[in-house]
Amino acid sequence: MNTAACVSLAPVIEPVITAGAELERLGDEIAELAAHLDAATARLLDLIREFDARGGWGHGFCSCAHWLSWRIGLAPGAAREHVRVARALGSLPRLKEALARGELSYSKIRALTRVATPETEERLLAVGRAGTAEHVELIVRGWRRMDRKAEAQEATHRHRQRALHVYPDGDGMVIIRGRLEPEVGAFLMQALAAAREALYRRRWAKDVPAGTSVVDASPEAPTMEQQQADALALVAETALHRGMDPAAPGDRYQVVVHVDAEVLADADAPGQSVLEGGTRVPAETSQRLACDASRVVMRYDADGRITEVGARTRTIPPALRRALQHRDKGCRFPGCGLPFGQGHHIRHWAHGGPTTLSNLTMLCRRHHRAVHEEGYRVERQADGELCFRRPDGRLMPDVPAPTAMPANPSDAVRAPNDARGVHIDARTSMPGWLGERLDVGYAISVLHPLAAGS
Repeated sequence: MNTAACVSLAPVIEPVITAGAELERLGDEIAELAAHLDAATARLLDLIREFDARGGWGHGFCSCAHWLSWRIGLAPGAAREHVRVARALGSLPRLKEALARGELSYSKIRALTRVATPETEERLLAVGRAGTAEHVELIVRGWRRMDRKAEAQEATHRHRQRALHVYPDGDGMVIIRGRLEPEVGAFLMQALAAAREALYRRRWAKDVPAGTSVVDASPEAPTMEQQQADALALVAETALHRGMDPAAPGDRYQVVVHVDAEVLADADAPGQSVLEGGTRVPAETSQRLACDASRVVMRYDADGRITEVGARTRTIPPALRRALQHRDKGCRFPGCGLPFGQGHHIRHWAHGGPTTLSNLTMLCRRHHRAVHEEGYRVERQADGELCFRRPDGRLMPDVPAPTAMPANPSDAVRAPNDARGVHIDARTSMPGWLGERLDVGYAISVLHPLAAGS
């Protein structure tokens, strides 16, 4: 019976031991490959940082994150995080090296770079090595709460220090001295700049002969300090009278461009393309603005006198614009997709193109400029689909073709790390945590410079 019992137990015990060893080996392989991927991610972030700094994304894309989303298929949020982390690591060499050696995961680095500075990098690196990714997230949240608390205290201190003193001097002049909060000061400086421009640009435009400089160096010319005083007086009068400019808001904020019909049809043709104030703008800019704007046709005689002024009309009627927005749902430029934009005539109406839905597409302001002024082209194909091309004529696909992959991607990830002499094994990224409870409050009190100092 004893022999039978031994025989019956052996098949049960032996597979359990074998399975445990196999799972241990599988777990080590996962940990090692994950560390290699983190080390490869460090190289990816180095490339992104250089690409971003050199403006490699600037040809038709709003930002490096937009380009990453289009080119390598990252979600917009993940693309923005990659760019943020890449930029942050440029000034955090210890964290950068820890990622490059596979010692810290990308998740830990992403969290730490939200709060790390060159002064706090070393102590936060110790946090990353000692704790799990969850521990790091908890400490970073506590760190940010401490930062916000310090920021709130500073804001409260500034608010209590605000003051404005207005009192007469001995000769009857009024002296003004004060301390304003940053945002209030910004409002005041913008208001003074607008008032100063309203006062002196108009005065210069009336007093200075055509073709001469508006810079007046005569002794009677007001200094900048005197201009500021005059501007403050205008701001005060405006507040009392409720309105600096009697024009209706819709007219007040319009940008008016005067452009000859010949220039709209041919950017190389002679003729005017100027803003209301006389500043010349490129013909391509006028063509872009004319794509989707209000239009007033004026006719001149041989002496330059206006003989006829037509009614103001929209180049794209409101009903057609609504249909365009409903169809395109936003910018159609590859990789963009902003939910708002401007109507673009694929064949410009100045070239005889019709203002019809089939000849229109939606482009955001950035990509509308790219098409008109940076050499990009858009065409509608026979099947109704849009085709975008770079300035050199190369096609811009909606989704780039996938990169060719090696037969064994894992070996391809390991090879660069091995070539750099980076030794990575299953324990490289293992935290030093031994299971003890994390006291976030105590950790922040020890780690955060403000808490430690108090």
